[in-house]
This record gives sequence, C-alpha cells and structure tokens, in this order.
Amino acid sequence: MEIPVGGRSTHVYTGGKAPDPSAPAVLFIHGAALEHSCWNLPARWFAHHGWTVLAPDLPGHGRSDGEPLTSVAAIAAWLVALMDAAGIARAALVGHSMGSLAALAAAACDPQRIDRLALLGNATPMPVSETLLAAARDDEVRARGMINAWSYSPRGQIGGNAVPGLWLLGMNQRLMERARPGVLHTDLCACNAYRDGLEHAANLACPALILCGGSDQMAPPRATLALAAAIPGVRRVVLAGAGHALMAEQPDAVIDALRDFLG
Repeated sequence: MEIPVGGRSTHVYTGGKAPDPSAPAVLFIHGAALEHSCWNLPARWFAHHGWTVLAPDLPGHGRSDGEPLTSVAAIAAWLVALMDAAGIARAALVGHSMGSLAALAAAACDPQRIDRLALLGNATPMPVSETLLAAARDDEVRARGMINAWSYSPRGQIGGNAVPGLWLLGMNQRLMERARPGVLHTDLCACNAYRDGLEHAANLACPALILCGGSDQMAPPRATLALAAAIPGVRRVVLAGAGHALMAEQPDAVIDALRDFLG
C-alpha cells in the first residue's frame, strides 16, 4: 500500500493483510540500501497472526519517493511520522542493522509511542570502516561485494538457504543493486555518525530484545554487550551460526524469537 508521509509517497508492505485499527501494530525497519522485502517472511507471519504490520521502504529506498535521510535521528522521527500518517498510536518496532539504530532512537525519543523494541544485527556504536565508506562513495559495485561477503556465515557463503533452490548471496546482491545511486553511501554515513546509542538505551521505557547472529562479522555479538548492559531488563538472544543477514539465514529462528518476545 502507499501512505503519504510528509508530502511524499511511502511504499509499505503489510504482510498480505489490510491494517486493522483494533490489532496491535508492529513496524519492521530495514537496513542500509535495502527495502521492505528483507522482512517478507516475518511480516507475513505476524500479519496472519493478529497483528497490523507496516514494513516500509524508507525514503529514497525501494518504491518510496524522496531522498534518503541523512541521519539516524531523521529516520527515527520519520518512523513516528509514518505512524501518525497510518493512524497508529502505539507500535512495536523491529529494526535490522541501520534500522535497529533508528528503532532505538525512536523508542528513546518518543517512549509514549513504542510498546516494545527488537534490535537485530545491532552494534552500538556502529562504526563503518573508511575503506567501505570510500568504496560506497566511489565504487558501489566494490562496496556491495564487500558487504555481501561480510553479511553471511561460512555456511551461508556456500549455500544453506532455508528455502530450497534460492541463493543467499545472489539474492542480497540483486537487492542492493536495486538501490538508487548514492543511497548506500548516505546510509553508511548515517550509521557511522550515530553516537547516541548508549544514551538512548539508558532512556528506554519499554521491553527490549537484542537478537544477534553468532557468526555476524559486521555486528558481532560482543558489540552488543555495552548496549545490553545499558538497557534494564533486556532480553539478549544469540542465534548460533547466523551471520548479519540473520532473517535470510535463519528465518524460522528469527520469527520464533520475535513471536516469543512480542507475545
């Protein structure tokens, strides 16, 4: 469906079900240079089990109009504006990678709007190497190759898709290739510049889940320890053998963890 946010059309995947104002709501927020389709399986599961689901393409991504937002704070504010435009007073937020940073910021800055918070593939802070930033600026083909190589566990590199016949690396490569020029660099710069994560974590007023891939090279589990220590009562789950793209590598385990947390 299309929802106007700030005068721009936003494409939102709803999991195959029309939003129900009486149902609890959950927003799924994608990572850098991606779009809503990385959430297809969990979004569809929750939509068919009593939830109103919104999985948006962020501005300038996928089918959404506008330019990519240049900071995590701007993405967080945009998420609340999307909730307003969709008529949703409160929601759970589920974010991956860059999306997890935006979800964390939104939950801390607008606590009255967020019921629960799930952070997947998170590192706080989330520094991006100068080599990758330069490649994203000057040679996107090389940058996409670097990200693809780092996004999957050793098993994921040689096969192992939970869906028979599909190739994990090929799917992610094609998905990143669909991003508009400059989007990857803008997104990575936003991740690299975000320095408020631990402060935001300490200000959370809702239950939180940290979901890590045990073989994540981009946001290894140790990178969540300070974040977990800053969040009172946080639940931290490590999926053994999963890489950074844990929704693709272990979709059933991700859905199970989210189902148990969101209730």
